[in-house]
Amino acid sequence: MSADTLSPWLRKPLAELLRQRGHAWLLQGPSGLGQYELGLALAAAWLCEQPEEARKEGACGHCPSCHAIKVRTHADLCVLMPEVAMQALGWPLDEKAQADIDDKKRKPSREIRVEAMRDAVGFAQRTSARGLGKVVLVYPAERMNTITANALLKTLEEPVGDVRFVLASEAAWQLLPTIRSRCLGFTLPWPAPEEARDWLVGQGVAAADATALLRAAGGRPSDALRLAAQGQSPKAWGLLPKAMVRGDVGALADHAPAQAIDVLQKLCHDLMATDSGAEPRFFDSADLPPVPPRGALARWSKSLANAAKTAEHPFNAGLMLEALVSEARTTLNSARRRP
Repeated sequence: MSADTLSPWLRKPLAELLRQRGHAWLLQGPSGLGQYELGLALAAAWLCEQPEEARKEGACGHCPSCHAIKVRTHADLCVLMPEVAMQALGWPLDEKAQADIDDKKRKPSREIRVEAMRDAVGFAQRTSARGLGKVVLVYPAERMNTITANALLKTLEEPVGDVRFVLASEAAWQLLPTIRSRCLGFTLPWPAPEEARDWLVGQGVAAADATALLRAAGGRPSDALRLAAQGQSPKAWGLLPKAMVRGDVGALADHAPAQAIDVLQKLCHDLMATDSGAEPRFFDSADLPPVPPRGALARWSKSLANAAKTAEHPFNAGLMLEALVSEARTTLNSARRRP
């Protein structure tokens, strides 16, 4: 990935990172800011075959090394992701993992598997194939469970040979303190609203929708683009709070449980913000219903946080969605009884 193809708000951070020395970086910040893109661009620049002076702003994008990364075959780049993320981003699985999934022996993992981490540790100890060192990219790093993270610790602290690590995270607080302490931290910048809007328009989002989708995503450009790809209508987004007051399950019928919980958490957040005298972040204030009692909002927020823990493995997605909307309706209608 060359600097030219990188999101505009990430180009300066990339150049800044390339000026610094270190064998392990933790790229952190909220989702939707481009941790994966920046991590891959950093790895590409380290492995680029152009002279170092020519790589100060990023990889060239056309040398054999850059081409190998583009087609996902670089011998000196190890990418560690949950298998669902590997598939979504076009990275090949190892033969055994792919065979197990093809034969329906198991589903693609949503965590970074310890077997993959052990392979990465072995990769880190091998000699560089192209002579420019090796890179291990871990994304999202918070998807390492305790066993997987512990398998990385010693190599992260005492790397063998010329190997560098990039851990990209959207929830760095979930990482083990021992992992965080072994990395140099870098917090991604927020893009200016105009910059994010122009980028969305450049990605094919209608100009009339870009601002509304950015609001729905809390100002996070990649999340806004994902909403656009999912067919989120700005008009439907504005009508959603009142639909929850009515208990209209159909308003969230095309949402998976995790997506529905995310929407309801945004609504709960904005009502809490309004109750505290702050401006809502995700919805227009005119679209919000009356604010429920503070205690009801606190209970709803806690319940949604608990539901999020099992959202990826619901016992019954339909029943879970109905329960979520029913609870939202009860909470929102308690505003009418507020003294």
